[in-house]
Amino acid sequence: MEGSARILALVKLASVGLILIWGFAVTFVFVRVLPIAEFQAFLLLVAFGNFTISAEFGVTSIIYARLRRHWLGDGIPDDGGFRLEEMGVLFLFLGLLIAGGALILLGALATGLLKTQMPLLFLLFFFSACLNLPGLLAKRALAAIDGNFLWEALDCGRRIITIGLLLAILYGMDPRLSVALQLAVSILIIGWAIGHVHRRLDMRARHWFAFRVGSGHVRAHYLRDIGASAAFTMSDIIAYNAPYFTIAMATGQARPMLIFDFFFKASRSLSMLVRAVVEAALPRITRAYHAGDTIRLRQLLVRATGAALLFAVALSVLLLVAGEWLFAQLFDGRASIDRADIILIVIALLGLTILCVSVYVQSALGHFSYLLARSLPFLAGSLASVPLAMLLWPARFDLAFLCFYAVTMVGVALLHLVSLKRLARL
Repeated sequence: MEGSARILALVKLASVGLILIWGFAVTFVFVRVLPIAEFQAFLLLVAFGNFTISAEFGVTSIIYARLRRHWLGDGIPDDGGFRLEEMGVLFLFLGLLIAGGALILLGALATGLLKTQMPLLFLLFFFSACLNLPGLLAKRALAAIDGNFLWEALDCGRRIITIGLLLAILYGMDPRLSVALQLAVSILIIGWAIGHVHRRLDMRARHWFAFRVGSGHVRAHYLRDIGASAAFTMSDIIAYNAPYFTIAMATGQARPMLIFDFFFKASRSLSMLVRAVVEAALPRITRAYHAGDTIRLRQLLVRATGAALLFAVALSVLLLVAGEWLFAQLFDGRASIDRADIILIVIALLGLTILCVSVYVQSALGHFSYLLARSLPFLAGSLASVPLAMLLWPARFDLAFLCFYAVTMVGVALLHLVSLKRLARL
């Protein structure tokens, strides 16, 4: 099954479907059990959680690229090749990142910057979300050693259980208990996956704690990629998540925030579908690239891009036909969305598709400096969209913002399309 791109794509799509159901279920459940002011604060918590998860600076992508080269090279070591001690150092880094995010969240709760009457719920949800960091490390490591199918099977099981626990809140379960149980389930399953990586790579306990050796190797061989990857990741984090905070500063109205959250969920849904298609093709793409098989590489890139665009078109049709109803159902009728807003969201999603294909492929190949250069226009456009909208059309702030954001997304997509064409000619 691991060797079949079609089966692997189907399994990954099933996993993505469960992730999407979970993501929408979070909004569906909490918008109904929290007062609207608490829910707005909860959206900021979700944005901060996304920020923390994304702030791994792309190190899991780096280790995928390095471990994949190591695995395809039959494990033959070289001076700059992958070392098992790197895993322990990266795991420690991710743990420190979660701890740092938790301290910031505690500070925001203590000072009243994030106002809530349910701080324990917020903390538990934050930790539950941040477990995706070690989960991402396990996923990328397993993918590099041809363990895609195993991870997706484990993750599907985890998602089914956590969705059930989430929906149980609507039937009377205490939200804190539900999230705590979701946290426990994730720890068990992600821990088992990391244990499998440990066994597959024939690691020993000392490899996880050899921080001096591992950090020395990371400093010697990661710094260039980490610098470019960190800058690229931070640029993307801000570009995707900044509107949550800039909209909150620009207006106290709930509707613009809910419209952007709707767009964010649609874009996240599409990006995960695109990732599933691209990741199913990555084993062949990386083999063709490292073998210098340009013809095969071009074929695979065209197929992956075409499949991604099919998902974009399907999602666009769904939004055009039922977007207003979906918005009303998702947010319990607390706001409405216009047809013009939906059209702009569709335009932005089509641009996002090309952007995602390029980012996922080039990250797997380790082209982080190239991605950084392509991310800066997106960052500039995202940061400028809210103030430009307030300045030029404050009466229809939501529409103006989406217009600027969509134009930015399409412009960046054209840059990435050029990048993909150049990659196919290597």
